[in-house]
Amino acid sequence: MTQPNRTDDAVKDLVRQHWNDRAATFDDASHHGIHTDEQRERWLSVLREWTGDDPLRALDVGCGTGVVSLLLAELGHDVTGVDFAPEMLERARTKAERADRSVAFHRGDAESLAVPDDAVELLTARHLTWTLPNPSTAIDEWQRVVEPGGDILLIEGYWDHDEPWDEYEAIHDELPMYDGRPPADLREFLARNGLTEIEHEPLSDPALWGREPHHEYYVMTGTVPR
Repeated sequence: MTQPNRTDDAVKDLVRQHWNDRAATFDDASHHGIHTDEQRERWLSVLREWTGDDPLRALDVGCGTGVVSLLLAELGHDVTGVDFAPEMLERARTKAERADRSVAFHRGDAESLAVPDDAVELLTARHLTWTLPNPSTAIDEWQRVVEPGGDILLIEGYWDHDEPWDEYEAIHDELPMYDGRPPADLREFLARNGLTEIEHEPLSDPALWGREPHHEYYVMTGTVPR
């Protein structure tokens, strides 16, 4: 029997439940957490290449356990992390305290941020768009909080799993970008939603993921029009 469409709130509740349940072990996977000095240095190199040397006001949306947030802070950026799952945020705060990094972490909805207009120069999101019921709304919202001429940096991929798992079994049909997208598709999506100067680069180095990558990973940036 076909299930009726759920409201966005119901979909988001299941997304939050999924990531709360995974928070305690999320960083254990080699491709999620940072486990070696080599892995950390490779991620710092990638982020430095795409963000530049000057300190930026940065917002890390869907920050999870704070992996990217803490790397950006290590590079000297002024970072705030936002996530929908409180258990993820608790782990991010603990990691920031242990690393002596000044990163503010707040609970928030990626599609409706409690952030003023033009508040940051850089917005980052890692493996987030596939979890959103309204990714076009999110891109509009991200452009609102990034000042004109600032950048949106996405670490994304195309994993094309055989079957949805856990809570996603019930809601994957209501997530337009479920399973990620190939770079050409995401590039078209970002351009259609107003970003300019879109660039991307594969992230195929095993050192980044602690193993040979099983999927097509990449970084993509787009500029908010002036």
